[in-house]
Amino acid sequence: MIQRRIYELQNQCNILGRQLTNGNYMSDQSSSSLNSVIEQLANLYNGRIIIVNSGLKIIKDTYALTEKKTLVSEAVIKCFRGENRRVYDREGEFIELTVPITVTRSGTEEREIVGVVVVSVPTADLREEQDLLAGKSRILMIVLVIIVIAAAILFAGIFVRPFKKILASFHKIAAGDLTENVTISGYSEIEQISEAFNKMLARIRLLDESRQEFVSNVSHELKTPITSMKVLADSLISQEEVPAELYKEFMVDIADEIDRENKIITDLLSLVKLDKTSADMNITVVSINELLELILKRLRPIAAKRNIELVLESFRSVTAEVDEVKLTLALSNLIENAIKYNKDDGWVKVTLNADHKFFYVKVADSGIGIPKEEEEKVFDRFYRVDKARSRETGGTGLGLSITKNVILMHNGQIKLYSKENEGTTFTVRIPLTYIG
Repeated sequence: MIQRRIYELQNQCNILGRQLTNGNYMSDQSSSSLNSVIEQLANLYNGRIIIVNSGLKIIKDTYALTEKKTLVSEAVIKCFRGENRRVYDREGEFIELTVPITVTRSGTEEREIVGVVVVSVPTADLREEQDLLAGKSRILMIVLVIIVIAAAILFAGIFVRPFKKILASFHKIAAGDLTENVTISGYSEIEQISEAFNKMLARIRLLDESRQEFVSNVSHELKTPITSMKVLADSLISQEEVPAELYKEFMVDIADEIDRENKIITDLLSLVKLDKTSADMNITVVSINELLELILKRLRPIAAKRNIELVLESFRSVTAEVDEVKLTLALSNLIENAIKYNKDDGWVKVTLNADHKFFYVKVADSGIGIPKEEEEKVFDRFYRVDKARSRETGGTGLGLSITKNVILMHNGQIKLYSKENEGTTFTVRIPLTYIG
């Protein structure tokens, strides 16, 4: 503010100097209009103006105290030499300026200093104005802070409200209530969170339904052989003097049911082990060609009983980092299923290939095929496409589930292509290098 006041005074004095030279005031001070201009300017700033001529004589003093006296001061003398003075006295609270009064010399463009305007202006009003503005600024700042805090609290409440709904849904899920979806409208990000939450909730529901179905299936599968054994045992107990042939027949049936029960339990234990983390993987470098040859060698007698041709086709030698025991179990299940659900005099073709990243095992058969609507369910636990055929072959409905788990543990993929009454092809893709 002080600098602005100094700048204003400088401009006003320059204008006054031009008026004084135009009105020939330095020679004749009788002009009432010019004297009035000088007085008005002094009153405007509540200050004092002194006009000094080239002889250092005071020709005008708005305080009327020093007129016709000589003013010999360093500031005035320097001003006549072309050095203007601008002084702000902070303690005395005043501004003092010396501004030259110039005229153009006749016949030249040079300016000649013929007098000096000495201005002294108090700055108390500026300090009061500055204090007033500072006070208003503080009040405005306080008001703005209050408004910002209130707005922040308001918007925070609005923004947090949807998350409170989601939190409430989390509490319901923790309490076992999976029935209610979350519907939140508003910002697109919040809507995306709501959609993601509902997808997660749908997945949890599906897992819960799968768990309940799994428990129900396990109960049913384990109960069926026990029921059969109970019926056979009761039949033997209820009869007196059972013929040896009938007794032996019943005992063979009971032994078969015990074997079936044992197979179900064994497969369930395999699933439990596979559900553990990949830390249980025993990774070694294995020749996939040799592994497949051993599997086919073990399964050929089973295929021969129904005159099913079992063929292995290897395009190259493949070595990979795998868990040999688990992968053997998975591939054995695929090939054994291809034999079990095949037609008599049919064929099973196992193909091995690889590129620079993965190896591929394809198991194709000429069997009964899988209906299109059933393809997504074949990897579910206890699911059977042909339940009667599964009973005959001793299937538990867990083989493909075990196979898929093993392949996923190897960071691989399994795909299915099938056509009813024409056959099924499973394609397995597994990385050559295991990444845990």
